[in-house]
Amino acid sequence: MTAKKNPTLTKKIPKTFVLDTNVILHDADSIKMFQENDVVIPLTVIEELDHFKRGSQVINLNAREFARTLDSMTGSALFNGGISMGKGRGKLKIAILKGLAPAIRDVFKDDTPDHRVLSVAYDWQEKLRNKSQVILVTKDVNLRMKAKALGILAEDYTTDRVKSIEELYSGKGIVEDVDDELLIKLFQPPYQVPAKPFLKKLNGEAFSNKYYILRNTNRSVLAHLDQNKEFIVKVDKTNVYGINPRNAEQSFAVNALINPDIKLVSMTGKAGTGKTLLALASALHVKKNYRQIFIARPIVPLSNKDIGFLPGDVESKLAPYMQPLWDNLKVIQDQFPENDKQHTAIDTMVKDQKLVIEPLSYIRGRSLQRIFFIVDEAQNLTPHEIKTIITRAGEGAKVVFTGDVYQIDHPYLDGQSNGLSYLIDRFKGQKLYAHINLEKGERSELAELASNLL
Repeated sequence: MTAKKNPTLTKKIPKTFVLDTNVILHDADSIKMFQENDVVIPLTVIEELDHFKRGSQVINLNAREFARTLDSMTGSALFNGGISMGKGRGKLKIAILKGLAPAIRDVFKDDTPDHRVLSVAYDWQEKLRNKSQVILVTKDVNLRMKAKALGILAEDYTTDRVKSIEELYSGKGIVEDVDDELLIKLFQPPYQVPAKPFLKKLNGEAFSNKYYILRNTNRSVLAHLDQNKEFIVKVDKTNVYGINPRNAEQSFAVNALINPDIKLVSMTGKAGTGKTLLALASALHVKKNYRQIFIARPIVPLSNKDIGFLPGDVESKLAPYMQPLWDNLKVIQDQFPENDKQHTAIDTMVKDQKLVIEPLSYIRGRSLQRIFFIVDEAQNLTPHEIKTIITRAGEGAKVVFTGDVYQIDHPYLDGQSNGLSYLIDRFKGQKLYAHINLEKGERSELAELASNLL
């Protein structure tokens, strides 16, 4: 006799997700990412989104896009039983709640947008008890803690989150005990050997444009697997506009930056590893191939202080954030005497706007045809912002992202959810892409010691 299955054990419990404002500002399509489950938007979230409609930042674009999505869903059902979001998806509902729920008001006296969102989650949890599992989704860690304290399930928005930054693709590897004959061939023209017999010996996955230190007891050579995985090609230490690579990783980075076949490059590493300096020097080295060089960085004030607190006009407020980029440019310029044509050429490029250093929001709307585009501090960008930038790349453009995935200033991003980590995870192995993680600090012995110990 076959035992009957207990329907309560096999039946999948439906879920209802209550979304916070920051989730929608992070991803305007977030309501489509919950499969067959229902999504609830508190009315206070729509009210908050209204404050973000104006502006050119990605969060402003997301606010407007989400407003258009809601507007296309006409009918009173949106405020009652909900409207289907399509085949295989659940319903979208807008929740109207008059005042804070008593249980919320007893704990949190202030009537704030966060507490209203919390109140909606609590109300729906009571309403759907034993029918559906209610989960609050927010990128605000403090709000998640408040929810859990009240017995409300709460999660981060993890759709575009990488599994682990410790396991993030490094772009490089070391291969030991390489046949001496093969290494000797790499030192002779055409400085490459067929990759097929060598692929079995490569440690880890053989990705296009991955870099290697190949060595045995007699010699070593820097090399990379070409984009079609047909050849292992020798990598030279190339001087770029007066800047010499100081270690193997920097040599790998320069090789990727000046390679015209690689259209997208990312570089990660702690402070002082030379990410921005190498990117800028490499751009100057190949400037004849491009119409302009753009260097930009997102404005994310430290400690989340708004730039409005700084004195002066807009230019004065933004100047401190752009100064590190000008400092790097000055380091490159100082490699040459003041009367040297390579020294004066930089001043001329800045004057003629062939080299432009500006906040990312100023550059985002420009055409990227034959542009060498460097985005510094890219760990403070969301995955959607990274996508927005790359999809604007026109014919002949090269896009470079630099950053430290362990040093994030954005209040709603971390090492696993930032755009730079997402880019590395999704693009590894693509023919047009190369990544290198710089580990050794080269700024100074003191800077390296501080970076390691503090």
